[in-house]
Amino acid sequence: MSKSAVLSFKGKSFTLPSIEGKEKEIALDIGKLRKESGLITLDPGYKNTGSTKSAITFLDGEKGILRYRGYAIEELAEKSTFLEVAYLLIYGDLPQKDDFEQFKDNITKHTLVHEDVKKILDGFPSHSHPMGILSSLVCAQTAFYPASLDPNRSAEAVNLSIIRLIAKMPTFAAWAYKKEVGHPVVYPDNSFDYCGNFLKMMFALPVKVYELDPVVANALDRILILHADHEQNCSTSTVRLVGSSRASLYASISAGINALWGPLHGGANQAVIEMLDNIIAEGGNFEKYIEKAKDKNDPFRLMGFGHRVYKNFDPRAKMIKKLADEVLAKLGIHDRVLELAKKLEESVLRDEYFIEKKLFPNVDFYSGIIYKAMGIPIEMFTVMFVLGRLPGWIAHWKEMRENNEPIGRPRQIYVGHGHRPYISVDKRTKEKQS
Repeated sequence: MSKSAVLSFKGKSFTLPSIEGKEKEIALDIGKLRKESGLITLDPGYKNTGSTKSAITFLDGEKGILRYRGYAIEELAEKSTFLEVAYLLIYGDLPQKDDFEQFKDNITKHTLVHEDVKKILDGFPSHSHPMGILSSLVCAQTAFYPASLDPNRSAEAVNLSIIRLIAKMPTFAAWAYKKEVGHPVVYPDNSFDYCGNFLKMMFALPVKVYELDPVVANALDRILILHADHEQNCSTSTVRLVGSSRASLYASISAGINALWGPLHGGANQAVIEMLDNIIAEGGNFEKYIEKAKDKNDPFRLMGFGHRVYKNFDPRAKMIKKLADEVLAKLGIHDRVLELAKKLEESVLRDEYFIEKKLFPNVDFYSGIIYKAMGIPIEMFTVMFVLGRLPGWIAHWKEMRENNEPIGRPRQIYVGHGHRPYISVDKRTKEKQS
């Protein structure tokens, strides 16, 4: 097989070398194309452009494969824990027992946040969206740890920032929720594990003793594993792009949080519950909405079905569906929205239209259902996504820095005005400016 491709343009030929990935995927290297030919490529949304070489996550949407550092997501979700997966993503290998105990101990030591963080929290209006608060609190850590701004920090110093961020993110997330509902904040309790600690800070109240539900804690740990990384998505690419300027870890992760906030990215599971609420509000006739989704002239679409990358099935969806069934059964919850979700799912899975187009329920459909069953409010769904995706963001930021990758600088095709002479304001008319 040829190791390169040839681009011909206006009688000249330019050689584009090929690069083969670990899983035999092939890419054409256009890194020198503009220098040699003056040409650039146009790829709106970068759907076909590889911006980097990465050793973190492999994703094959055609075959439904997702692996973290070579480990199948199915095996990790079944056998591992979220913190162990975080270690794997960030440092490259599953930890030895002593290393893992040290990692968990280091995180435990840094769960508390500076008391001045409460002052920042108090400055937000009541009912502020938790995602806005979360991104602000993360970015504010550059003020509490100004040494993090130094782009030439030692590996030990960078690792301290990583540990601090993993440790404090559940505190920031839970406090953002407490601010939104007007409740007093709950301090970390390191007698709980990572997920249990977060759930206590979310739901504990001064008026009664908090009792952790192990079913909820275990389900949350597994959901976070399923969300821990997903290759070069919008928010991960944002973290890498911001980090390429040598911005600090805190600033880069804050940017990733804001990218995730968009409804086309992290807000999909929220859209699922909102859709179900709307169906109930209009009588609960979900068959009507299934027909609307099949009508190509109707703008309505079923949220939580299909995926931009996975063309057959989302491997995470298979696991999270099973988890959803377990959680709903063990908690014994009877909720109109959750009951509607199960009926909608069963109907779609039997419908030839959706089977033919391979529009199956995805991870967002099931995660929203589980979060609702756990008692997590809808405005916190994207915050939960942040908790899960944090290790992946950190791993990509770390990899990009260690590889000394250049600052990101996409090109463009200019389609505006050509050169125009300046006209003084007293002589300016719309016709002359055109």
